[in-house]
This record gives sequence, structure tokens and C-alpha cells, in this order.
Amino acid sequence: MASYHLSVKTIKRSAGRSATAAAAYRVGERIECQREGRVHDYTRKQGIEETFILAPKDAPDWAADRSRLWNEAEASETRRNSVTAREWELALPSEISAEARSQITRDFAQELVSRYGVAVDVAIHAPHREGDQRNHHAHVLTSTRKLEAGGFTSKTRVLDSAKTGGVEIEQMRGLWAELQNRALERVGEVERVDHRSLEKQRETALDRGDKLTAEELDRDPELKLGPAANSMERRAKAVAERQGREYVPVTERGAVVHAARQARAAFREMRERLDIARETYGIEREAGQGRVSAGLAALRAATSKDRDGRTSDDIRERLSQVVGRSRDQDDTPKPEGRNYARERLKEIMEKDAGRDGQAAVHKMDGFSENDLGEEAARPSRTPARRQRQDRSEDIEREDRKPSVNERLKDVLNKPRERLEPDNDREQERDDDENENTRDMDRGEGHSL
Repeated sequence: MASYHLSVKTIKRSAGRSATAAAAYRVGERIECQREGRVHDYTRKQGIEETFILAPKDAPDWAADRSRLWNEAEASETRRNSVTAREWELALPSEISAEARSQITRDFAQELVSRYGVAVDVAIHAPHREGDQRNHHAHVLTSTRKLEAGGFTSKTRVLDSAKTGGVEIEQMRGLWAELQNRALERVGEVERVDHRSLEKQRETALDRGDKLTAEELDRDPELKLGPAANSMERRAKAVAERQGREYVPVTERGAVVHAARQARAAFREMRERLDIARETYGIEREAGQGRVSAGLAALRAATSKDRDGRTSDDIRERLSQVVGRSRDQDDTPKPEGRNYARERLKEIMEKDAGRDGQAAVHKMDGFSENDLGEEAARPSRTPARRQRQDRSEDIEREDRKPSVNERLKDVLNKPRERLEPDNDREQERDDDENENTRDMDRGEGHSL
């Protein structure tokens, strides 16, 4: 499932950090810091898929040299507590290709160059070999000063100011969400990301009447693990996998995050099953099935969903497995006046209840018990014996809860007019109600 992440951090001298060290680590190269006289060598670092530098059109030629670029950025700052670089950390969608991930990262970096006039150094990282294999991400390192023909000039105060910084970052967050959603749409993915807070997303869901999505969003943001706890949890997962047992978090933060993720996964699975049931019900009704039969098919389609989240690519093929029809039978025209819901219920009743089920269905069709033939009369029971046995069965029935079969009998023994409209007006009203149900079930989608 696509998820959104964009965070902005600063590289501060007051925290003992430098732009040269940050760049060398993220791109996996060797850079000598001329200001500190130190060498930052990370050439053995693995998992780096792509690196590139973008700069304004009038930038000097040395901007393409990573070591020269960040040494110049360090030299342009003279204070002990200067901010020498800014990092934009981006989560990349695993649902798209590596080329598409590279392109949307490049588009985002180019927007930073055009909007603020800064130099941008990009490193795209693969997922950690011991972590979540969907965790593709990028580190976008930018200068804090504009890069012009003569070198670094004025500070990008629009990002530093308390009044404008938050607004600017929020707009860039929106741009990053838009770039991801376009890429997901191009590859046919239905999932979307949303850069807004959970509270804002919940308000939007309530405004459009999507109470289920609003309920899903009514939660606290996920707790951040941090490097130390994240490393401990990765090792615990690896050990559990090698030993063939279930993973149990080893840190307090890990337990909180694991529980929250399990709850969200359970909610998503419930929603997927509900969507399958709605889709199945609509298709069955369009195919001429009654409400009861369509409801049974929808229930079985939802409960037969694989636990690993995979579903059949062809909904009709799945329906044929649920209700015992082949594709050819499902596509054949149905004779007018034939009630498939009643026939399907007859099969269930006869299979589950034997002779009593046949009698109940026969009564539903408007016949008396005597019309069943000689077997229905049950000659082996005398009137007195039949009366005693019926009274015993009544007492036993009162002492226990009614079975599913008996509840079905109660439904089926209702007047026939409730199950099969006898005139065009009732049929038209039933069709209108069915159409309204389909419109409601096929409501507007949502973003996550």
C-alpha cells in the first residue's frame, strides 16, 4: 500500500555536522572537508541506486563537482552555528518502476532549483537488506544559499522564516504527493497518497459522507522508531524469520508501532472484503439474481478472499466458484419469470433439512402439504401418535435457539407477494430501489 513521507531537516554546525560529511555519506563517496581538514570516506556504503546534481542555469561549472560544491557551501558560512545545508527526505512508492521513481525524484529536485535557486544533490537508496523491501527512498540535499554565476549568494530566507517557512514546505509536500499520484495512476494503481494530516483527511471524508474512511483515519500518527530502535527491531525480525516463529517487538516503541500497523492492516482487510461484497452484489443483481441470492453470493465472495490479500482477477470467475455456475452458464440469457433466488434457496433447504425443507419450500410456492404425494401423508403415524410427537417437537423447539434452516423457513413462508412482485408497479419500485443501492455502493473513492 502506497504511503506518504516527506521530512525536512537542517545540517547545523552547532550539532557537530557539516555539508561535506552529509553529502559523502548519502552518495557513498569520498569527500575531503577543507574547513575541518577531515576526510569523509563512505565508498564502501551499499544500497545506493542513483546520484545526480542539479543546479540553476547560470551556476558556475564547478557546481557539477560534488566535492567542490559542498566545500564552497561550507566556505560561504562564517558563523559557528550556521546551517550549511538542508535535507529533504522522500519516501518513494514501491508500486512503480525504478525509472519512474528516478523521474519523479528528479522532477521534485528540479522544482526546488527553480523555486529557490539553490543547488540540489540527490541520492536514491534501495531498501535495507534487513528491513522492509518496499522502503525505497531518496535524500535530497540542498544548499541554504542561492547559487548564481559568481557562486553562493543570499540565504533562502523564505524557508527559514517562521511566517513563510511552514507555508513553503506545505506546498512542496503537496507537490510531492501530486507527483507520486500521477506516477501511480500511469501504472494503473488505485492507491493514492495524501500529504495532509490525518485530521484534515478525516474532515474531508466526513464532508463527502465516507464514514468508513473517517473511522479508519480516526487514529494517532504512527510513532517514529528512531535509528536505534529501528535497528533492534530489524534484528528481531530477522531472528524470528530464521527460527520460523512469529515476530515479537523487543522495544516499547516497536510494540506500539507494530500494534498500530496490525490494526490498520486488519481494517484494510475488512474494507477490502466489504468492497468485494458490494461489487459482487451489484454484478449478481445486474445478472438477474434476487436480493437473497445476490446477498449470499456477496457474503461468500467476501469470506472466500485469500488471507494474503490476493483476489481473483476476474470477478465473474470468482462468482461462478461461489454459486456453482460456470462462465458460460452465467452469460446465458435467463428465461423470463424464473426466480433463481428461490431455486437456489430450495437447493439449500432440501440439502440441509431433507423432507422438512422440501415441505417448507412447497408451502412457499403456494401448495399444501397434501400435494406432496403419498410420502407427505406419513401413514406410519397414527393421529394420536402424530399429536404426541408434534407436541414433543414443539417443546424441544422452544428450549433451543432456532437454527439457520428454521429462520430461513420463517422468511420463505411469508406471503409470496413479498418475494415476487405480482404487478409492474411493484417490479418498477424494486428496480428503483436496486438502482439506488448500486449508486450508494459505488460511491466516490477515497485517498489514503
